[in-house]
Amino acid sequence: MRYVIIGNSAAAVGAIEAIRRYDQDNPITLIADEPHPTYSRPLITYLLGGLVSEERMLYRPPDFYQQYEVEPMLRVWVVQVEPQERELTLAGGGTLSYDKLLISTGGVPFVPSVPGGDLEGIFTFTRWDDARRMRHFIEAYGVQRALVVGGGFIGLKTTEGLLAQGIRVTIIELADGILSASFDRTASHLAEAILRREGVEVRTGTTVQEIIGRVGKVGHVILQEGERLECDLLVFAIGVRPNTALVSQEAGIATNRGILVDDQMRTTAPDVYAAGDVVEALDMLLGVRRTIAIWPLAYRQGYVAGCNMAGAEREYEGGLPMNSVEVCGVPTEMVGTPTLRRRGTKSWRSSTGRRWRTRSWCCGTSGWWGPSSSATLTGRVFTPA
Repeated sequence: MRYVIIGNSAAAVGAIEAIRRYDQDNPITLIADEPHPTYSRPLITYLLGGLVSEERMLYRPPDFYQQYEVEPMLRVWVVQVEPQERELTLAGGGTLSYDKLLISTGGVPFVPSVPGGDLEGIFTFTRWDDARRMRHFIEAYGVQRALVVGGGFIGLKTTEGLLAQGIRVTIIELADGILSASFDRTASHLAEAILRREGVEVRTGTTVQEIIGRVGKVGHVILQEGERLECDLLVFAIGVRPNTALVSQEAGIATNRGILVDDQMRTTAPDVYAAGDVVEALDMLLGVRRTIAIWPLAYRQGYVAGCNMAGAEREYEGGLPMNSVEVCGVPTEMVGTPTLRRRGTKSWRSSTGRRWRTRSWCCGTSGWWGPSSSATLTGRVFTPA
């Protein structure tokens, strides 16, 4: 029997460690389109800012693949999953067969289609090589002004990395406040105040309408209302969407926004599992299945998938939207959602037959730890029914 894993981040690592816990004999092949061994994506902003070295980027020791007897196929692109043939089609025309497959392809950055979007000096920022390319561009062209489009977690951490390079930063956010998907208005305003204190200009309620070049490189942008802003570098940090390009409904793998999975992380195709930012799994807070793109949940989902792939039954009992980000030296945390206002109870049964009851509660919406803190939370209490 051959296990094949597409992807090389937290969910893949969780699956490898789970499989080897229960199966030390059958081969594992890992396929990834990046050239690097498994690394910690949250550290790329610190790499950009010069706060960590490339040697500290690794998520597991350099001999991880050898230790777990994994065959890594790096810089290899999968173009199609074909469950009927239990086969993967690779870029260049090759194929690879599998007996058990895990799809952990993560998310891809969302980049809006705007005039001038093909100019040099425009970046996304979710991968190790993104940090390398951006640092090279900054050093080569003496970047002094940067524009970050998106005021979420990726945008703020990108801003922090650019500030560490001595670059003046403007954040453009379409919503009425930064971190609006995670923070309530009070916490959002506190974060904005701290950013402004560090010299960051924050523009909310607008976005980039057009990018204008100067000698083939980004020179300035035009905002929705017609205002012009100068910049030497632009980063799209609007967010990510599940990378479902390899699968199709016609092949028998059901998708919505992400790949649909049950509580064992199985897809609708036989012996095909999925985990991480590419899936829609249980949100314990809302009692629905949706994508929650955070590192610890990706590892847990991958571990559950690996257990079940190896024949050891394990159930994923769901996760909570949560995150932590340091804004210019001030740590912040959030758990839950800033939009939940209903109180009540809800019951459901997991795919293994275990029944759960939740009681929702609300005493605010987000958490902030720092001066003038607004420490409020929204959540649910879970008990076996």
